[in-house]
Amino acid sequence: MAGAVTGIFITAEAGNPMRSVVEARAVVGNGLEGDRYWSGVGFYSATPTTPGARELTLIEEEQLDEVARAGFALGPGEHRRNISTRGVTLDRLLGRQFRIGGALCEGVRDCPPCNHLDAVTGRALLAPLIHRGGLRARIVTGGLIRVGDGIRLVDVSGG
Repeated sequence: MAGAVTGIFITAEAGNPMRSVVEARAVVGNGLEGDRYWSGVGFYSATPTTPGARELTLIEEEQLDEVARAGFALGPGEHRRNISTRGVTLDRLLGRQFRIGGALCEGVRDCPPCNHLDAVTGRALLAPLIHRGGLRARIVTGGLIRVGDGIRLVDVSGG
């Protein structure tokens, strides 16, 4: 299984538009340097969740293509996820470790759309993105992630 990073998006403040960057440093326990969850000021920062679930969020471009065909095209970063991907089924990374560029990550839970997304975008995106919201991941080993970096599963079985 191999995929690639097609976009990296961060924002310093909850509710502000996401901005596209060509690279970002993934920091263990925090997320992408400069992002709202990295600095603890994201909309859901104070809400308890699975450990690591606020560190990194990913979404498949293929799913966004389906949403666009249904009449709900999203602009770059409008999905509010940190990393967009192509060529990898993110559900298959749940509970598994994978490498993105220089970072080692682990899929910890799905990333369903929420009412906050509708509020921030002013669009009814909850229904079109249901079961297409992506993946939440914790950062196991930090490192630099760049647009174009590969995404590959890591065999931790020792075999």
